[in-house]
Amino acid sequence: MGRPKTNDDAVKERLLHTATEMLATRPRESISVRALAGAAGTATAAVYTLFGSKDALIGEVRTRAVSGLFQDLSAVSASADPLADIQALAVTYRQWARRHRHLYTVLFSGVQTFDPNGPVSTTDPVRPLVDAIDRARSASMLTGDLPAIALSLWVTLHGLVTLELAGAFDTATADRTFDSTIPATLRGWAAPKTF
Repeated sequence: MGRPKTNDDAVKERLLHTATEMLATRPRESISVRALAGAAGTATAAVYTLFGSKDALIGEVRTRAVSGLFQDLSAVSASADPLADIQALAVTYRQWARRHRHLYTVLFSGVQTFDPNGPVSTTDPVRPLVDAIDRARSASMLTGDLPAIALSLWVTLHGLVTLELAGAFDTATADRTFDSTIPATLRGWAAPKTF
């Protein structure tokens, strides 16, 4: 009979969950392998056996966050009205952030790598938004540079969601602000007579 496997999928999931919670509440540099392992109820060797390094574990947490957000945004169906689709994507983005507060914090903590002028991969969470904006531009509903429109909308959305998650708004205020600010941002890029 072989040795029982101690570093299994359950341990891996505990480490990922623990790392997510820690990264959402403290600086990455302050998290040690010993603290991660201890909080997950395992030995430090599990981090190295299952992930190879602390950085690889943190990378996996971020990869899961990116994948989860992309999956939810990609599930928003395209309609004949790209402006309605952009609003639906914004709502989905907010809902995902509210359901996955720790992952959202991990995903957007630190310096961002989003380059509005660079290529957007097919699995980038911003891809569905860029596609909807492009369709709105093609239909002459929005006018302007696509990366600039995408960046202004993302900055607005991210700012609202970050403030909401930080507790700056009560629910009613957050809802009202969200419902008015996203359309106002789109109006700023609207082609004449779109709104």
